[in-house]
Amino acid sequence: MEPLIKISPGATKWDIRQKVWDYIEDKNLANFPRPVHNRIPNFKGSIQACNRLAVLQEFKSSQTVKINPDRPQQQARIITLEAHKTLLVPTPRLRSGLFNKIVPPQGANKEQLRICSSSQGVKEFSTPIGLDAKVKVDLVVVGSVAVSEKGYRIGKGEGYADLEYGMMASMGAVDESTVVVTIVHDCQVVDISEEIIESHDLTVDYILTPSRVIKTNCQSPKPQGIIWTKLDTAKLEKIPILKKLLALEEQAGKDVMLGAEPPATEPPLPNDQPKRQSRRRPRQKARQDTQEESNEEKSVEPGQNTRRHPPRVRKESRGSEGEGVERRRRRGRGGGNMKEKSSDETGGEVLTQSKSLPGVTTVFLGGIPTELRVSELKTALRERQAGPLRLTWQGAQHRAFLDYSDQQAAEKAFEALQGLSLNGFSLQVEMAKSQRRSKRPGPSNRRPKPAAATAVTSDAEATKSKSAAPEKTEQ
Repeated sequence: MEPLIKISPGATKWDIRQKVWDYIEDKNLANFPRPVHNRIPNFKGSIQACNRLAVLQEFKSSQTVKINPDRPQQQARIITLEAHKTLLVPTPRLRSGLFNKIVPPQGANKEQLRICSSSQGVKEFSTPIGLDAKVKVDLVVVGSVAVSEKGYRIGKGEGYADLEYGMMASMGAVDESTVVVTIVHDCQVVDISEEIIESHDLTVDYILTPSRVIKTNCQSPKPQGIIWTKLDTAKLEKIPILKKLLALEEQAGKDVMLGAEPPATEPPLPNDQPKRQSRRRPRQKARQDTQEESNEEKSVEPGQNTRRHPPRVRKESRGSEGEGVERRRRRGRGGGNMKEKSSDETGGEVLTQSKSLPGVTTVFLGGIPTELRVSELKTALRERQAGPLRLTWQGAQHRAFLDYSDQQAAEKAFEALQGLSLNGFSLQVEMAKSQRRSKRPGPSNRRPKPAAATAVTSDAEATKSKSAAPEKTEQ
């Protein structure tokens, strides 16, 4: 069957994700939550596709099935519980463990099984499974953004499915005989070049769509464990269970050397200067987006209390009154440009004093769409190997500034970012004015500014220094 979406030769993983997300949105092929960008799409026809799981001989003969927690795979979780098989669901973002075993109440009816298959079931009807548990998983079901008939799979870019499988391999829960299935819309089956598939990427044996079952006969080996050089200490801090696994493998004499960390470009706050949250409250759209996150992002580990809304940001400063006065006094004197840095831990924003970096060369990005998140931009930069030393985000003004260590690094990033398109919008990529003489020839990839955007001066550096609007600085 000819793919519905044509993939250009040389397309990166991010290019393919973007093309699939755009196609699903343009053709209105998705259910809630929308938009599907940066999600495993909850496609129309997911129930029909999931129902095909029951006819697989590998499913019929399985006893323990691990299924990802995303909404388009909910029917697969219901089918597994109705077949009286053991259902394992990964802990969302691996925050407190690897996965949970769903245990329905005795004599549960269909409605109760439906609840057990949802994020509510993870909280109320599950028990955690640790790394030391003796578990044998017979079948693994994962979501995908795109997959090829050869079995090459692309997720949403965060790598959790690959990590989950690698951790299961490390604990002996899966091996070369374990069957991996993905459930997608027909349009998500595309041509994916083998060249962009890496050693840590999970491949699949079966693809289930609303119209067909595809056996891939994929010969590429699946991950045999965690590839530690692909991780750094920052990833370990976000996923504590990885620390435990690293310690266990280190005791076993395995090589657990981590990959290099990005260079630190800004000193941490002094110990006597506590972090302070922004006074801005989350916008209504951000609050709605949080409520509409997929099951993987919404679910809460067993035993934790849930909050249906983001925590309110308190208006008063977390620091002492004297510190707040001093900060306002510094701002009043124009002493230092105060910038915001996003905080994953608090859900708020942290203020830090900006430090100028000698030799830094800046690239300007304009035409950023209103709904774009800074995390989406960072993912795109990583995909194009154009990660900056520092990212200054001015989303309200539809622009961002990327600082690089030297002229050569900035020019390389400038070339890599030509033609960058996010959420259907082509971004304007320019060198800052003081570096434009060294700009390599080529089209400037300009696009009309969004209607809501304020005017962006052509002198990117002047705009960056004079703007009074809050900024997010990411390292």
